Amino acid sequence: MAVREIRLFGDPVLRAVCAPIEVIDEGVRALVTDLVDTVELPGRAGVAAPQIGVGLRAFSYNIDGDIGYVLNPVLAEVRGEPQPVGEGCLSVPGLWHDALRHPWARVTGIDLDGDEIVLEGDGLLAQALQHETDHLDGMLYLSRLSLENRKRAMREVRESAWF
Repeated sequence: MAVREIRLFGDPVLRAVCAPIEVIDEGVRALVTDLVDTVELPGRAGVAAPQIGVGLRAFSYNIDGDIGYVLNPVLAEVRGEPQPVGEGCLSVPGLWHDALRHPWARVTGIDLDGDEIVLEGDGLLAQALQHETDHLDGMLYLSRLSLENRKRAMREVRESAWF
């Protein structure tokens, strides 16, 4: 349907816990189309529904050209000790910091037909699965930074032209 505008840090929708999708209707189908259209732009690994202003549990992903979506995703399993990994966020443009992420992750959810989806892997996929499910719980990656890095990141946010 459309590439949607990304909501930026400070927008209350980014801090709210998203509601589960109870019924797959035309509104949810349109949401999935918008999420996929929005994540297809270059340089995007994932887009969560709250980032386009919708408080429902859904996200899209674009990892190495593999594009898809998950409804009602649950971060079912992570493996390995959390490691600092360079990370950014469309809702906090221009910032890049080391966030603590597990090296492997699995997300379960459903598709538009109600069938189970399982996404699992390491590297960028693991990072994106953790990042996007955090969004659905009202958490931005800035919360995953060390205290020192979070202070620096918040200063950068305050000094940014978009804030």
